[in-house]
Amino acid sequence: MFDLKVINSVLTEMEEERGIPRERMLSAMEEALATAYRKEFGKRGQLITCAFDMATGTTTFNQIKIVVDASMLKPELEKDEAGNVIGQEPVRSEGHRGDHRHEPEEEADADGKIRFDEEKHIMIETAKMIKSGVTLGEELVFPLEPKDDFGRIAAQTAKQVIMQKIREASNESAMAEFAQKEGQIIVGQVQRFERGNLYVDLGRVTAIMPYDEQIPGERFKPGDRIRALLLAVEETPRGIFLKLSRSHPDFLVELFAIEAPELQTGAVVVKSVAREAGARTKIAVHATDTHIDPVGSLVGQRGVRVSTVMSELGGEKIDIIEWSPVMSEFIEDALSPAQVLEITIKQEPNAETGDRGHAVAEVAGDQQSLAIGRGGQNVRLAAKLTGWKIDIVSATTGEDLAEADAAGTVTLEAPSDTVAGDDADVMESEDATTTAPDIEEVLSDADETQGRDAYGAFEENNVDTPEEAEEQLAEAEANESTLGEAEVEVADFAEGNLTDGLESQANINDTSTPGESEIVETESEETAEPEKDKK
Repeated sequence: MFDLKVINSVLTEMEEERGIPRERMLSAMEEALATAYRKEFGKRGQLITCAFDMATGTTTFNQIKIVVDASMLKPELEKDEAGNVIGQEPVRSEGHRGDHRHEPEEEADADGKIRFDEEKHIMIETAKMIKSGVTLGEELVFPLEPKDDFGRIAAQTAKQVIMQKIREASNESAMAEFAQKEGQIIVGQVQRFERGNLYVDLGRVTAIMPYDEQIPGERFKPGDRIRALLLAVEETPRGIFLKLSRSHPDFLVELFAIEAPELQTGAVVVKSVAREAGARTKIAVHATDTHIDPVGSLVGQRGVRVSTVMSELGGEKIDIIEWSPVMSEFIEDALSPAQVLEITIKQEPNAETGDRGHAVAEVAGDQQSLAIGRGGQNVRLAAKLTGWKIDIVSATTGEDLAEADAAGTVTLEAPSDTVAGDDADVMESEDATTTAPDIEEVLSDADETQGRDAYGAFEENNVDTPEEAEEQLAEAEANESTLGEAEVEVADFAEGNLTDGLESQANINDTSTPGESEIVETESEETAEPEKDKK
């Protein structure tokens, strides 16, 4: 009945590709065969088990009965002549073709008592006649007649059981594998992009990278290789759920851990990270060994380590800062690349009340823009990195320029007469915006200028008839006209003058036709040669 060669190949393939042990697959097969036997040949309420022998391919079916006594049973329900319980809908036989309902399992009440079923229970008095020394709750095994000719419905039921067991085993295997990799970087292949979510194929399962966990501006195509942080591993009713992220601060830390062995060994530790994915990141590091430079460990020789991380993040700027237990020094370094003149501690953090620390940084006029950053980015990241509220104050005027808290809220208060406030005032003014030109005005201007000749003065000398030509020639002889000497009206452009390259005034005044001067010169040469001969 069973092809052992095919079964062995399937079990081996499932174990290698999906990581499901052979024992688990054999257990699923035995449970499926037991379900099919009960569906085709059994009775309602029976507990049937199956044992499959891989050496011979034979199956053994057994019925299980649990030993009970009267103290463990509920009182019997009243039944009618047909054997149905009074007050309940009759239940058809399980083997009926039109019946696909499953009988609900009998549950024990608050006292632990159950309803007696002769198909799965046996009284202790009867059990002692079969086996001496039997105890309550023990299971007795009764062999059943072997069957191998299952019907279509029973075979379909067995198939569904096997598929369900394979899914459960596959999910458990994947859960056990990826639960150990949570918080680490994994490599996958882009599968598709749907509704803002990026689906990544990890081989056995498909992970999801939500839109919020993606780096802004990044674009991937199906089939691209991608590295991401395994942010969460959850088991849901629909299967295992893997959440990936490339915008999480831990993704940047794990990238540095791959490039810098000092982070893997613990010689250098990351104290805090403030990141705005795709734009800029500040990371504070500290060396447990005094002989190691923490910043240099992450930068690498000639910046090769930090350059590798930046290229993976699409050119995201990274500021590596050495952590200091002295908060004034730490805040000063966190505001780099700006040079801070003085750090004043206004309030120390209070763990009991939950209040954060407050510090004021005084900067010179030429360092205000660097300290605040575009849109307050630099001071905002510094506040997130230190966990303190930071105020930027002008050292010359004493005015408040900006303030930021650890939550990332920034308030810009830079006045217009400061370098930092110029950009803000321009953006708020009307000069920062432009209006699109009216298309009708553009077209009308084009019609007016179309066909306009730069040499407008020549239009006065247009000759339409022979009579006009004779009149202009007569006027030219009398020196009463400026034929050929018209003033050239041109428009000067920024790149040059249209009059560049024009002929000289003498050439313009020459009204002779082209080639006429050449004929005169030739005739003079011919007359000169006979005169030489005569001499």
